[in-house]
Amino acid sequence: MKRAVDILGGLAGLILLSPVLLAIGLAVRLESPGPALHWSQRVGRYNRIFAMPKFRTMRTGAPDVATHLLSDPDQWITPLGRYLRRTSLDEIPQLWSVLKGDMSLVGPRPALFNQDDLVALRTAAGVEALRPGLTGWAQINGRDELPIPDKVKLDAEYLARRSLAFDFRILAGTAWAAVSGRGVSH
Repeated sequence: MKRAVDILGGLAGLILLSPVLLAIGLAVRLESPGPALHWSQRVGRYNRIFAMPKFRTMRTGAPDVATHLLSDPDQWITPLGRYLRRTSLDEIPQLWSVLKGDMSLVGPRPALFNQDDLVALRTAAGVEALRPGLTGWAQINGRDELPIPDKVKLDAEYLARRSLAFDFRILAGTAWAAVSGRGVSH
């Protein structure tokens, strides 16, 4: 049932948000040189690597690491990128990954391919068996502000509590977090 909701939600989202996708893509291209989308190597279900699309929020040539690991993130993040991150609009292209089956609407956020500490803790907690999500329980409970062990605890809690009702609760909380910009540090 969850996969059916993912397919319907992903398809509906892509269709309904297509004008927004086009407008953001054009704005990204006009603001700075480079492609509108950045394809990030992410860790998926059972720790398999997949390519995940996001609107590009950083200048081309930025190191491919988690933003908090950059010595000066402001040097790399574009002004539009800062807004896209705060509102989570940079994540909309991931609806493609949901349709494709690499991701779910709700699940733990996919780790970067080089976030070995996060991947190891999630694997120890059994969370690697879940499809990563466009949003998740940790996303609405702190986002960037959470230390990695706390994120994994919330991911494990999601694993234990997962249900369609819980997913819909998380989706509603995500809408509020996106509107408020709460929990985004960069």
